[in-house]
Amino acid sequence: MSAEKQPSNGTILVADDEPEIRQLLRILLQNKNYQVLEAANGQEAVKMAERYPELDLILMDIMMPGLSGLEACRQIRIFTKAPLLFLTARNTEQDKAMAYENGGDDYLAKPFSQSELLMKVSSLIRRYRVYGGMKSVSTLWGSAADALSVDTRLRKVKKHGQEIKLTDKEMDLLLFLLSHRGEILDVKTLYEAVWQSKYMPSSDNNIMVYIQRLRKKLEDDPANPVLIRTVYGRGYQID
Repeated sequence: MSAEKQPSNGTILVADDEPEIRQLLRILLQNKNYQVLEAANGQEAVKMAERYPELDLILMDIMMPGLSGLEACRQIRIFTKAPLLFLTARNTEQDKAMAYENGGDDYLAKPFSQSELLMKVSSLIRRYRVYGGMKSVSTLWGSAADALSVDTRLRKVKKHGQEIKLTDKEMDLLLFLLSHRGEILDVKTLYEAVWQSKYMPSSDNNIMVYIQRLRKKLEDDPANPVLIRTVYGRGYQID
């Protein structure tokens, strides 16, 4: 009897003008049970992204003849919020800034390791599925310059107009709470969703430490939090 076919982990569009790169990425991703679509240039990438709105991720080369990856990304952002990971040989700070400013979600310089690529692919798809339906900018309190706001696409937090630096795990925890705004989330749910590991009794301390870190960075008075509430005996909540 033949083995049962495993469900796909997602659909990914690979846009690169080099056939060898597309073939390498296709084989690598298909081996991890992703469905792969291909585009040989920026124009094709835009058409494919519009034709397949169910895309979970786009891998895009920046330097392509005709329509560049940056311009293709700007056009794609008109009709999809699917995460876009730029793959490019250019690796200056200015190049990275341009990638993010034009709608990219992450950046990986060539040559890259297969394991690093697969980690970024998995992380971007997971975040998109959890947070994709959220508003791109959520205001937690205040208004205008006095607001505490979160840009869910760029993964940035601003308080009183100043950016607050969060670690990746702190941001993941904040975004998960925000994606369930108004709900009381127990420690087991938080730990398994954010850490992607099986909950153990010792995990309680991990969550408590990260909640305290967020409060120190985001609350005006961390000792008397108004943003991330503790509901005793039940869990944590963002109103």
